[in-house]
Amino acid sequence: MTLNSLINTARERGASDIHLESSLPAALRISSNLQVFGEPIAANDMMAMAMEVVGDDCWAQFAERGSFDQSKTIEGVRCRINVLKTARGLGMAIRLLSSFQASIERLNLHPDLKKLVANQHGLILVSGPTGSGKSSTMAALIQEINQTESRHIITIEQPIEYQFKPQRSFIRQREVGRDTPSFEQALIDALREDPDVLMVGEMREPETMRLTLNASETGHLVLATIHSASAAEALQRMVSAFPSEIQNAISAQLADTLVGVVCQRLRFNPELNIRLPECEILRPTHAVKNFIRRSEFHQVISSMETGADHGMWTFTRYRSWMVNRRDWYVPAAHAKDLSTVDEVPRAKDMPTMAARGVHKAVKSSPSSKANPSGRIEIEPDDGGLEKILKKLT
Repeated sequence: MTLNSLINTARERGASDIHLESSLPAALRISSNLQVFGEPIAANDMMAMAMEVVGDDCWAQFAERGSFDQSKTIEGVRCRINVLKTARGLGMAIRLLSSFQASIERLNLHPDLKKLVANQHGLILVSGPTGSGKSSTMAALIQEINQTESRHIITIEQPIEYQFKPQRSFIRQREVGRDTPSFEQALIDALREDPDVLMVGEMREPETMRLTLNASETGHLVLATIHSASAAEALQRMVSAFPSEIQNAISAQLADTLVGVVCQRLRFNPELNIRLPECEILRPTHAVKNFIRRSEFHQVISSMETGADHGMWTFTRYRSWMVNRRDWYVPAAHAKDLSTVDEVPRAKDMPTMAARGVHKAVKSSPSSKANPSGRIEIEPDDGGLEKILKKLT
């Protein structure tokens, strides 16, 4: 059993994740459920797969830390891989990233999310439990900007999950550990690099959160993810990460900069045989800002329940919208979309970057298939699409 054969099997079975560990059979996550596959993996085979992913140059670092993250294209599938030490020896957690071109429509998200990135500055939080599709939603929001506005976008990720192609925007992607030593250093550097939009892959440490808030306060639009089960909990977790003596100042800063919070989870739809995102969306009305300043996060929930006119969605109301929706995007039914790949604009074709604060959104018609600027450009590299197409045909 090799890593390549495992990836092939997982792709054929429609798995989203693969879990491997010495002396245990592989486990595939298919439609939210784990299914055991094959024979137990020998320790030597597990070691060979781990060394293939980590490589000789980073093996010492892995041996010291006990874990290693990398994004890699295997058998035409873009994968996010975490190699780890366990009580049994070595293990891996592999996420198979979607190969279709992501957008708000193709992720089956509500079109209201597009309104969030129309802002020129502030903080957008995307929250949810592990495996709820936060990274995909962030990528779709970035691509909405890339498709409609001329901005300088810098992403800071660990590892890079989606590779973007510039359309109207100029995009730089930096991977923590490869291109920069830490999220903190990358954020400090970014403020000297004339960005309009920053994407922070994950806020884990208080210092990362502080720098993220500062960036959103100084005229930048910042998108960041945080783990939480609700929008109110996302705000509370962010404030409680700081020492108690400065939490009031952080609450005030958060209230002033917040553009919105999107909390999502995935729900399996047996009729479509896909998982659909179910969202809770918080917008900062005057009442919500006052609750955040006073750290009364439990009051935010009542504002969301009565805030439909302000673009807020509770899980219950969002679920009702999902029940009434009929035009779902099902990747299997739109496999032909994978065959349409736009070229990266040449340097002379790149649009002139608009001056800061004078950006003009140019909305393209989603039905205009002949317009290259109407395409979303998230795709795996290393010839992944060609390989996928061969499998489909």
